[in-house]
Amino acid sequence: MRVNEEGWDEEEGLAVTSATPTPVALSPPPVASSGLQRLVVGYALTKKKVKSFLQPKLLALARKKGIHFLSIDETCPLSEQGPFDIILHKCTNKEWQQVLEDYREEHPEVTVLDPPSAIQHLHNRQSMLQEVADLNLSNSYGEVCAPRQLVIMKDPSSIPAAVAKAGLTLPLVAKPLVVDGTSKSHQLSLAYVDTSLSMLDPPLVLQEFVNHGDLLSLIMYF
Repeated sequence: MRVNEEGWDEEEGLAVTSATPTPVALSPPPVASSGLQRLVVGYALTKKKVKSFLQPKLLALARKKGIHFLSIDETCPLSEQGPFDIILHKCTNKEWQQVLEDYREEHPEVTVLDPPSAIQHLHNRQSMLQEVADLNLSNSYGEVCAPRQLVIMKDPSSIPAAVAKAGLTLPLVAKPLVVDGTSKSHQLSLAYVDTSLSMLDPPLVLQEFVNHGDLLSLIMYF
């Protein structure tokens, strides 16, 4: 079964941190009327990301914890907005990156997620999951792991044997190996039986399907 990948940012590749940013102390936030410390998070996100991320339940819970989200107007100087304790952004154009770098120099007490200097585009899906696996979080509180995966470069007829040798369990999600911004690179296939594996089109990544109940969590590692 073939489906379109959901939650894609319609950008060329995925923006991820390439290095662990140095933790920065937050500025002492003012105390809210409820007695909680007030934390202001400025966000510069695409309309699609705002709709999917800033859900009413999240905003309500954040307010109870003293966390307030404030939209950043990219057409106005960043220094005239705020003040912020954290800036959360999902914009990667060079002009915006320079604005953030200048702001960080003037306001080192503000945490920027992620610093532009620590972001690079990944176009290879194999490396995306490998970053998570390399964190070795198996002994952390709860369960944090990456689905087992297998890269197939060519010869579809060899896929069933390669899957059996790797010990992967069906169903498997098949994704194009290269992410280049085209619609084809976002097409996913679900393989439920062995006979369907030889019908796939390499190069691709096969990943064991994990039923997450339509619940996705954004994890930021420092």
